[in-house]
Amino acid sequence: MSQEEEKIPVDESLQVMSYKTIYKTKKWWCAVVLVNAFGHNQILIYQWIWNDKVGKWKRKQKFSINYDNNWTAIKSAIEEYLPKLGGIGSGQ
Repeated sequence: MSQEEEKIPVDESLQVMSYKTIYKTKKWWCAVVLVNAFGHNQILIYQWIWNDKVGKWKRKQKFSINYDNNWTAIKSAIEEYLPKLGGIGSGQ
């Protein structure tokens, strides 16, 4: 488990094995989380938004990668579009 102070805000039915925060501000939190759900490991990408009214993080987005062949297709598509971002290191 990551050595972060705040507990990752995922459903209690998921067994969090490890996670890495991608970015975290006062309003947004994005993390990649390795969980075991019902005996099956999954990689989940979460984005939460801070809710001032209730004083806790609320899930805004969740994306799951269940099988390595899914990841191969996702990675290929992302790598195809990366040069079109036009940022530093994109070759443009």
